[in-house]
Amino acid sequence: MGRPSGERVTVDRLARRYGRLLLVYPRTYRRFRGDELLGALLDAAPPGRTRPTVRETADLVRHGLRARLGRPASRTVVAWALLASVIGGLFTAALATRVAWQTAEPLPRTAEAREMLAQILPGQEFTGIEDAPALFVFYGQPLSWGAVHNLLFWDGGEYAQAGIGGVVDGTLAYPPQQTIELVQRNLRADGWTVHPTTTNDMYGCVGPPCDPTTIPKSTTIVAGRGDTTFTMQVNPAYPGNSAFISAGFRRATPSAVYPYGIGGGLLGGAAVFLIFGWASRRTERRRLAGAGLKLLLGVTLFLWWVPTVASVQWMARHHRAEPHPSWHPMWEWLGQPTFSLPFLVGCGSALLGLAIAAVPGGDREPGSAAADRPTPV
Repeated sequence: MGRPSGERVTVDRLARRYGRLLLVYPRTYRRFRGDELLGALLDAAPPGRTRPTVRETADLVRHGLRARLGRPASRTVVAWALLASVIGGLFTAALATRVAWQTAEPLPRTAEAREMLAQILPGQEFTGIEDAPALFVFYGQPLSWGAVHNLLFWDGGEYAQAGIGGVVDGTLAYPPQQTIELVQRNLRADGWTVHPTTTNDMYGCVGPPCDPTTIPKSTTIVAGRGDTTFTMQVNPAYPGNSAFISAGFRRATPSAVYPYGIGGGLLGGAAVFLIFGWASRRTERRRLAGAGLKLLLGVTLFLWWVPTVASVQWMARHHRAEPHPSWHPMWEWLGQPTFSLPFLVGCGSALLGLAIAAVPGGDREPGSAAADRPTPV
């Protein structure tokens, strides 16, 4: 006697949902053992269940990924694959955002910048206003092959977004506090979004005795309007130093950066996972090649993850400490190009590991003939 129609509908619904989860297993595995596994899951399910439990889902995904990576008995291969995929996705996302930055509008030219500063702080003459040579510069100049040595050896932090602006060194048209208030008022009147000001001591305490309240403070004004950001720093005069103002404009993050970054990150992460799986399957039964691949993988992930984690922490503290109408580019959050040397050494380690996996090897461990059968993804 067959099952009641309502129960058959419930079982069919559960079977379809289990079947979708089984897609995480390789095609060959599903062809040879998929029906057996599905039957076992349905037999173990209590009456009335319509969907897999969270634990079943996690187990199926974990074991399926192990099988897809060619190491069904490994307890750590999925974690290593995910670490590699995440960091690979982050780096490809950063590269994609750098490409998207090319959609940004050019910076204002000298005459336009001078006019904008005159509107923001009328009556004050700014000097040193020059056209920006590129969107991003290294020591004020476009990045060139001649700068690669300095870029690699710990000077990469000098690669930064260019801006255009000028300075006032000497007599101010207005007292510092009046300058700050006038600039904020003019910015708001002209449609700028003005962020809260930040202040910093001009020098540290010297003493004792030392009264921190007597230390002069510099004030930074930050504002944004459309695709442009504005920053002005006002330093009051104090013994041995004249008053000083610096002001400049930069481009805000282009809207194309976000879809480029998300798309590049997802594609890059997926590509790294597939490459990881290919290398893992190629070396599963090759003892020496597998050991070499694990060592090189560890070196690569260390050289990529440690600078990234340190940089993310530093950048988070930096962004909390002062307002940013436009966040720093994504590659700076990943420690690039400051830590470009460890990144490139990690790339070399990864490529060497892939080369080891690509070379046909004769150091296979004894095993069944099934070990030599390819496992398609």
